[in-house]
Amino acid sequence: MEVSALVWTLTVLVIAGLFVFDFFSHVRVPHEPTLRESGFWTVVYVVLAVLFGGVVWWRWGGAFAGEYYAGYVTEKALSVDNLFVFVIIMTRFMVPRIHQQKVLLMGIVMALVLRAGFIAVGAAAISAFSWVFYLFGLFLILTAVNLVRESGEPVEHEREREGRIERFAKRFLRTTDVYDGDRLLTRIDGRRMATPLLLVLIVIGFTDVLFALDSIPAIYGLTQEPYLVFAANAFALMGLRQLYFLIGGLLDKLIYLSYGLSFILGFIGVKLVLHALHENELPFVNGGEHVAVPAISTGLSLAVIGGTLVLTTVASLLVSRRRKARGSSSTP
Repeated sequence: MEVSALVWTLTVLVIAGLFVFDFFSHVRVPHEPTLRESGFWTVVYVVLAVLFGGVVWWRWGGAFAGEYYAGYVTEKALSVDNLFVFVIIMTRFMVPRIHQQKVLLMGIVMALVLRAGFIAVGAAAISAFSWVFYLFGLFLILTAVNLVRESGEPVEHEREREGRIERFAKRFLRTTDVYDGDRLLTRIDGRRMATPLLLVLIVIGFTDVLFALDSIPAIYGLTQEPYLVFAANAFALMGLRQLYFLIGGLLDKLIYLSYGLSFILGFIGVKLVLHALHENELPFVNGGEHVAVPAISTGLSLAVIGGTLVLTTVASLLVSRRRKARGSSSTP
């Protein structure tokens, strides 16, 4: 897949322009978005992501478009898990609803910049060492196992992680517990201090770095094209702010989401290991020769990922509804 510097530049400018538009049209004036506003712009950004896949299909062919769509769906699913963490963070710091948009958008932009660095490092490692796929695959399989183990008490694990990040930030910043509108810094008795909103931004940023450790290897299991990896991540993060306000109340009903995500990560991990075996150059594995193993196609990957998400979402909503009905019937 040949991507010129001009195409890279235009893509980055368009994505940056969409974030700038989002800020000036929705975030600059603090307000709590309505469900109608959030729903409309969520659909808009999903449509843009789908149209971009059409451009990839037209310019580079259906195979690369399939890889992009598989990567986008995977990153979007993992971003929903991010939303669950965002809810915990916002609740923990008691961020006023009208100011949540700003910190979310800034956190998402920071996350995209950090992920771009991970993408570049991953691309360089893959280009230089084919055995990196072994590491990526095994890491994803271990991550899937840990995700299942933590699924019983996700809130406790996230609060413990956020507490460590908060304590680390407070070691280097003078902080106040009082919000000053949507400002990140304020002055108290002539001293410049960080508001809780800045701490929230730091916690969200560092938390997404941890999420990137899972998502970047996962998408490299679906495509080895850095351009598609970057685009899928950008479009998955775009509209995440609107999605937060749209489905925030449904997140606690997606009780099986972590199991679905763990299965997806494990599946991609196995795919990466198979790919590593097929491209094997390690002297202690099959004498440094390629291993004849079955390959998992992009179409099959997309079907497994999409089917898993549909199954876990439907099952979660049905079970949540039944539990709610049982609770209502048992209430005197």
